[in-house]
Amino acid sequence: QVQLVESGGGLVQPGGSLRLSCAASGFAFDDYAIGWFRQAPGKGREAVSCFNNENSRTFYADSVKGRFTISRDNAKNTVYLQMNGLKPEDTAVYYCAADCLVTSPDMVKYWGQGAQVTVSS
Repeated sequence: QVQLVESGGGLVQPGGSLRLSCAASGFAFDDYAIGWFRQAPGKGREAVSCFNNENSRTFYADSVKGRFTISRDNAKNTVYLQMNGLKPEDTAVYYCAADCLVTSPDMVKYWGQGAQVTVSS
């Protein structure tokens, strides 16, 4: 079965760090750009970061650029999102997604179950 299993969410203080992991199985991992969307309370789902496996180029939303880093381990079928300098406005449910090279969340083929990230003092 197709699965994107997320881990690494939790509660962190402002300025702290977390690392999210997304482990994929049941599909051709190497054929998909894997990345992350997030949905904050009262807001729509927005793209956060994406790793293009064709050229290893990365995408970051302006709101996280310089603070978040996406990486990919093809041998482990896993994508990571290192989140540094976390802010309260980063609080959201983070969803792993394939294919993340889309213009709308409606175009994503596979979703992870979501990981809650809460940034609060």
